[in-house]
Amino acid sequence: MLDRLVGLAMLIIASAVFLYYTIWTLLMPFVDEDHPLQSLFPPRVWAIRIPVILILLGSAVVGSFLSAVMIRSNRKKALKAKQAKAGKKA
Repeated sequence: MLDRLVGLAMLIIASAVFLYYTIWTLLMPFVDEDHPLQSLFPPRVWAIRIPVILILLGSAVVGSFLSAVMIRSNRKKALKAKQAKAGKKA
């Protein structure tokens, strides 16, 4: 039951972020600069900066994870090869 609530919360948050970002990027350019709604949104330059920053951070996390996995895998292979070589000598 808890997993369904967590999933529902994540869906609601993702939908709200998508709706906010869509309004910010697609509708707000057509609203006057002095309109009170403009105070609810950051400057439009951040509509590009935020996704770029998130993509760079996500790529760095995924790249770091893959690098760590590849290094561990290579160490295991080297250890097995060393043990096999030692086993042949004995």
